[in-house]
Amino acid sequence: MEPKSFKWFNDYLSPDEGHIHGIKDILYSKQTIYQQMEIMQTGSYGRCLVLDGKMQSTEKDEFIYHEILVHPAMLTHPNPKKVFIVGGGEGATLREVLRHKSVEHVLMVDIDQEVVEACKKHLPEWHQGSFDDKRVELRYLDARKYLEETDEIYDVIIIDISEPVEEGPAYLLYTKEFYGIVNKRLSPEGTISLQAGTTAMHSLLCLSSVYQTIKTAFPIVSVHEAYIPSFGLPWGFITASKKNDPMKFTIEEIDNAVRKRIKGTLKYYDGETHISSFHLAKHIRKSMQEYDKIIEDNAPIFTYH
Repeated sequence: MEPKSFKWFNDYLSPDEGHIHGIKDILYSKQTIYQQMEIMQTGSYGRCLVLDGKMQSTEKDEFIYHEILVHPAMLTHPNPKKVFIVGGGEGATLREVLRHKSVEHVLMVDIDQEVVEACKKHLPEWHQGSFDDKRVELRYLDARKYLEETDEIYDVIIIDISEPVEEGPAYLLYTKEFYGIVNKRLSPEGTISLQAGTTAMHSLLCLSSVYQTIKTAFPIVSVHEAYIPSFGLPWGFITASKKNDPMKFTIEEIDNAVRKRIKGTLKYYDGETHISSFHLAKHIRKSMQEYDKIIEDNAPIFTYH
């Protein structure tokens, strides 16, 4: 069968590999102060957000990414009331946090107001009105600077930012110094969650570096994995905690917690998904244990761009 007459967007995964998307239309395009953004209409995945040439999320499968990013960390904490979100411009991370009945206040900090405003307008299925929830405070500033200067304490901190691209806004949010700051802003049972890049072969050193770096700040650090179809790759996430281990829950405990603590019906995440996501293949575990690079402010790492 001949391919449809599309424009093509190549989401480069490495210098030697990419995932091609057929693009029906470009709905929005702008170079902001911090990054290049596009909102596109793809043939397979509906609308999507692209930042600095990298796919961030799509209409059809964003629920996978955002549910696995948010819920393991939120359920690892026994009663999260105050939540801090770093980034998350689409509002979907915020949407999933607000499902939790215990949440009383969420501060979402994104450095790029232009991205958030464009997502509010063009990606309503992502945020589903979450920005208007009375529990939400939205601020446009440098999240690291805020955490360094504030005295506020949070139960859960979710870091939903793009990969550390050279000259992009995110690379100083992947360092030993930053995770130390995050630890100080968490309550005694505080947890954090972040995306840590692909678990594919060509990027395991990046994932392993992030894992080893977070271990300098937290006693419990667990990597979990989900396949994101629009990325064309399996993706790594990290949940770290001061006290509670997300890998010690049973299927039944997670399912019960989902029923009692979360409003609405999840599409991806449940007890079985939770358990299976933390069971990594042998070569991934080996890389995580053997690679010992610690990311520092003066020694960052960058993903391919």
